[in-house]
Amino acid sequence: MDGPELDAYLARIGVTHPARADAAALRELQLRHLLAVPFENLSIHLGEPIVLEPGALLDKLVRRRRGGFCYELNGAFSELLSALGFTVTLLAARAFGDDALGPPFDHLALRVDIGGSGPWLADVGFGRHSSYPLRLDTGAEQTDPGGTFRIVETADGDLDVLRDGQPQYRVEARPRQLGDFEPTCWWHQTSPRSHLTQSLVCSLLTETGRVTLSDRTLIQTAGEQRDERTLSGDAEVLDAYRTWFGIVLDRVPASPTP
Repeated sequence: MDGPELDAYLARIGVTHPARADAAALRELQLRHLLAVPFENLSIHLGEPIVLEPGALLDKLVRRRRGGFCYELNGAFSELLSALGFTVTLLAARAFGDDALGPPFDHLALRVDIGGSGPWLADVGFGRHSSYPLRLDTGAEQTDPGGTFRIVETADGDLDVLRDGQPQYRVEARPRQLGDFEPTCWWHQTSPRSHLTQSLVCSLLTETGRVTLSDRTLIQTAGEQRDERTLSGDAEVLDAYRTWFGIVLDRVPASPTP
């Protein structure tokens, strides 16, 4: 990532260049990323290929001002952190479903090592999750605006990430490369069993809660309050993408097939 690309990425998430690559900067970067770049799977329902290459990810998130799902969001975030001087390792994870773990490489998370602090689990690509990075080297409860989190080591040496006592995903310790996630990314784009082909979602953390467009249903939460309404036509859907997420589309993504 060159200087102009770095500056553009920082502007995209509304932050200035941090003075140093420390824990405070990492916290600010993760929060601002979550507040600016939505979790979305629109490309799958627009017939757009997802390319797991740094240049393509930066083009989508920064120049085109789109969002993405875990491989895209954390893949791009890792490039940003590395350019700022953080030591970043890509980790494979498997999300917990209703009755089982997802497939291998189901999720991409980041380990960030900072001298004198950490290691940290950074994640801007899991939708509803922690607002700030989590310590990887403790099993103690970690209080976050997104809930109470714990990192629990399994018998095999993996790490389970729990939110409010419920397992979210299981992380492997082995370092990975972005290309390692391409087969499962393709599976998520094409398989009728993938939750990403079964749903159409665009979701963004806000200062007071979260705003989500689930197909044609707009959901806004603030504290314990939840407002939900169905949008009536294509023009209203496109306006919602533009107004709430800053995403400009020329057509509405296709609704998932039941």
